[in-house]
Amino acid sequence: MKYTSILIIVIGFIAGLYSPAIAHSVHYQVENKGISVRVFYAEDDPASYSSYEIFGPGDKIPHQKGRTDRNGFVSFLPDRKGKWVIKVYGESEHGMHGAQIEVNVNENLFMDSFKKPLVAQYTKAFVGISFLLAIFGLWTLLKNRKNLQNEISKHHSSEKSN
Repeated sequence: MKYTSILIIVIGFIAGLYSPAIAHSVHYQVENKGISVRVFYAEDDPASYSSYEIFGPGDKIPHQKGRTDRNGFVSFLPDRKGKWVIKVYGESEHGMHGAQIEVNVNENLFMDSFKKPLVAQYTKAFVGISFLLAIFGLWTLLKNRKNLQNEISKHHSSEKSN
């Protein structure tokens, strides 16, 4: 009987010491759920540590805010189906850049599809067209400059002959 009492006191004492430790510990669980988005400037140039905001369907206040990781990843766990919007703001050597990614989440909280803006889907085409327009603009400017100089020369020579 004496040993039973001592054992109960020792167990109670240990439990009493242990319970405050539980209140001050951090618990975690690793799950294989969620959605990840990789953001990059070029294939080998991730948008590291860029700020982002994630908005759930119909949200005015962000569901989540933060920075991408070193590899340019944003990960989140949606809590309802619908269109989720991820806004990423990154700064590179060329200045500030932004991207808006729309992810459609199904009723099982998995990604159904995602949508890129038109310019993100056809970036190379937009850059190529812009380059061609710039060359055409320079050619037109130089051509008109020569024509203007010829007109000025004709005007001056006609004034001298009069």
